[in-house]
Amino acid sequence: MESATGDKAIKDVELGIQPKNKEVPEVPPIHVVEEVEVDFSKRAQWLRAAVLGANDGLLSTASLMMGVSAVRTDAKSMILTGIAGLIAGACSMAIGELVSVYSQYDIELAQINREVQAGTTRPEEVHELKRKLPSPWQAAGASALAFAVGALVPLLAALFISSYKMRLLAVVAAVSVALLVFGWMSAMLGKAPVVKSSLRVLVGGWVAMAITFGFTKLVGSSV
Repeated sequence: MESATGDKAIKDVELGIQPKNKEVPEVPPIHVVEEVEVDFSKRAQWLRAAVLGANDGLLSTASLMMGVSAVRTDAKSMILTGIAGLIAGACSMAIGELVSVYSQYDIELAQINREVQAGTTRPEEVHELKRKLPSPWQAAGASALAFAVGALVPLLAALFISSYKMRLLAVVAAVSVALLVFGWMSAMLGKAPVVKSSLRVLVGGWVAMAITFGFTKLVGSSV
């Protein structure tokens, strides 16, 4: 009897028959997670361009204001020079960026058309590819806005101070703090040493303002 039972069990194993009292574990359903494509490199490029534009507006406007202050001590001349520098610089940055990005836009659009004609790109993909192209007007507006934000720092610092020396000190102090902030942001974006990068931007700004002030003072005294 025991031999017959053992033979039956062996046959069940050979035939792949599972015992009725053994439950088969259920396989959990596999959830497919859709990946969301985020272009972080494009965001970093926009942020880097904004920081550079703001730094340009800060330094060029502050240097202009310091240069005029070398020969004119009244607040009106300094403020008007800063406003003129803000407007001229923002327009120059916007137009330059518009022309540059439009050139890039035309080149990439022509490349898309060539790929469609060659058959490497399907016509239904053209709309999506065009959507990813940079916007010239958006780039121009962002560049002008970044420049204006930077230029406002020395203007606001000098706007409500009547004393000549205190006004110069306020401009230098405000610009120095802003230069340190922009240097820190540039270092974070470029994965560079923060202290070294910030000090480099700060010293460069001091040198630019000192050269503008000294050269204008020299020319103004000789004329």
